[in-house]
This record gives sequence, structure tokens and C-alpha cells, in this order.
Amino acid sequence: MSTGKGIPFVDLITPHQELQDELLAAAKSVITSAMFIGGPILEEFEKEFAEYCDADYCVGVSSGTDALRFALMASGVTKGDIVITVANTFAATVEAILQAGARPHFIDINPRTFNMDVDGLKAFLHNECDNLKSGRCPVHRASGRTVKAIMPVHLYGQMCDMDAILSLAEEFNLMVFEDACQAHGSQYFSARMNAWQRAGSLGKAAGFSFYPGKNLGACGEAGAVTTNDKEVAQRVRMIRDHGQSKKYQHQVEGYNGRLDALQAALLRVKLPLLEDWNARRLTLAANYNELLRDTRTVATPYESDWTRSNYHLYVIICAYGRDELQRHLTDRNIGTGLHYPIPLHLQEAYSHFGFGKGSLPVTEELAGKILSLPMYPQLQREQQEQVVEALAEFYARQPVSTHAG
Repeated sequence: MSTGKGIPFVDLITPHQELQDELLAAAKSVITSAMFIGGPILEEFEKEFAEYCDADYCVGVSSGTDALRFALMASGVTKGDIVITVANTFAATVEAILQAGARPHFIDINPRTFNMDVDGLKAFLHNECDNLKSGRCPVHRASGRTVKAIMPVHLYGQMCDMDAILSLAEEFNLMVFEDACQAHGSQYFSARMNAWQRAGSLGKAAGFSFYPGKNLGACGEAGAVTTNDKEVAQRVRMIRDHGQSKKYQHQVEGYNGRLDALQAALLRVKLPLLEDWNARRLTLAANYNELLRDTRTVATPYESDWTRSNYHLYVIICAYGRDELQRHLTDRNIGTGLHYPIPLHLQEAYSHFGFGKGSLPVTEELAGKILSLPMYPQLQREQQEQVVEALAEFYARQPVSTHAG
């Protein structure tokens, strides 16, 4: 990621300056109470975030990775199980699956939405798995492993086609866990429910990250699990706290994965502003779409009719010269990001899963073409115009013959 001084890729300074008095007061309330772990401040944030997500329960944890991992563990995903996901995501998605004892199976992505390809998911379940007994999970024919769950990733803030995914999950008796780490406030129109639904309210459980750069960011590491399942919420509470149902009574094997009260207090200050911040991102995305409308060398993000993205990231597809364009923008003090330049199935850490080069062609092609432009609520249209002007300048200098196709 580059972070030019002129137009940064993300601005974490300005919002904290604007909220400095409120944030300091919130921090002081924790310090003077000396209730640093747990307590009413954490409980209030959990209640407020659950309500925001239209979920019955929220459990604060130490990171988005722990949120996904604990959700899987609390729901019965265990050693050797397969969890279906995508490779076009941050490593935390796969880390959570592996640390729960399970094994990821990658599905390619839709070339327009960048999210899990439903047709590919359907083909895998129908053609590569055996559903031996009604009411039982399918078995992956090649490995003999039980397929237990699907973990769709609402990438860049755009939600996956959840009706189709949930329908397949019901057909094959699978659980669905939303990786909502980039989707705070994103919405999906469910034809099955005839209603708009929030990220974090649709599956068995969902994991959110409050890493500082997220739409709702803490001042450090933080995360949360949302769920409508009371038992899952109770088990996550135990798992995050060394497996304790109460002090020194360990019901399950647990971890130290609690969300501290200080971060909860800071998040409570920011949460009421999230809707306005997300609305501002929508305006900025529309600005970019307008400014880039006649630029044939890049494609702007596609947004399905059934999703309302929070535009955590604004990601373009470059027809050619992505890396050179990024260097060009960096030279002009314009920050950019790559999300993600090397798909997980091609990373050395996960090479033993057997997904070699060419196994996920759409994922691999897009990884070399995508570029994230500056996107944050404090970004100004004049700055966006500078970004687009610099982009147009780069492509105006490139001979057509350099087009890589």
C-alpha cells in the first residue's frame, strides 16, 4: 500500500481530530472506572452494534480474525471439516478456518462483483460432493472430508448473493458464516424475505473487524461476532474468555480473545456516525463513477441491484499497466492500495491445499488488474478530480500497443 502525502489512501487523522474531545472523554470514563475488561461499557456497545446489524446478539472480541474463528468453533466446525470460501480475500479468512481445525476449499469469484461465484459453488456441491444421507452434510469425494459450512466474503463492502447461497446451504445442510469484516452497514435485498437485510444478520453467525481503517474502526485491534443464535453467542462468550462460563469454571477449551472496554468505549463514540460516514462514501463512489465514465482504460465497480455497498474500498479494474499506474500515482503523492495482489491459493503458506496456478482463473486474472483508489468520508471531490486527472494523464501517455488484453 502506498500512502502519498498529497492525497492519502486513507485518512485516520482527521476523524480522530474531529472527535478528539468525545474520544478522550470516553477513554477517561474507562480509566476512572478501572473496568478495563468487560463491564457495562462493553455490554452497551454489544447491544448497540447488534441493534445496528439487526442481529439478536453481538459478542465483542479482540479482532476480526478471532470473530470468524470463534464463530466457527462455537457452531461445531471442527478438525478436518471443509469450509467453502474464496481466495480473493485477506488471509484472516483462511486463518480463521484453519485455526478452527477445518480446511478451506476455494471457489472462484464472479468477474463483476468479485464475490463468490454462486454457479461455481453450486457446481462444486453437485458435482464434487456426495450427499449420502438426507439431513447430513455432504462429503467431498476427492478428499473424503465432510463439508460443513460456507464462508462468503462481502468483499470491499458489497454483499454476496445471500439468497442463492443460503438456498444451497439449506439444500446441502450447511451452515453459512458471513465474513463481514469489510461490510459494516452494507445491505442485501432478500427476495425470500422481501426486505433489505444488514450484513451480519443473515447466516449462522458473522465476523466483523474494527481494525482502524474499517468503516467503523477502533483505535487498535477489535472485532465482534453477530448472530441470531443464543447458544452460539453464549459459546463465543466462553471461548473468548478462556472457556469460562464464570470465573474459574472452564466449560470448553478457550482463548484470550476479549474486546477490552477502552476500545468498546471508543467504538460507541463512532457508531452513531457510521450511517453518515457510509452515506458520504456512497456520494464519493458516485463522484468517481461520473469522473471515470468516459475512461475506457479502467472499469468502475459493479454494484448489483440487490446490494447497497458501504464502499469500504473503491476498486477499479485496469485494462493494462496496473503496477505502472500505481507508481505514477505514487509519484504524484496519491495513495493507492492493492486488495489483493496475490490470491491466497497462490500464497506459499497455503500451497499445500492443491489449488495451483490456473485453478481459479477469474481470481487470478483480476488480481493483476485491480487497484484501490483513495476512499474515506473526509475525501473531497477536488481531490477525486486530481486522482482521475492523474490516472487519465498516465493512460494518455501509454501507446495502445502496450495493451496486455
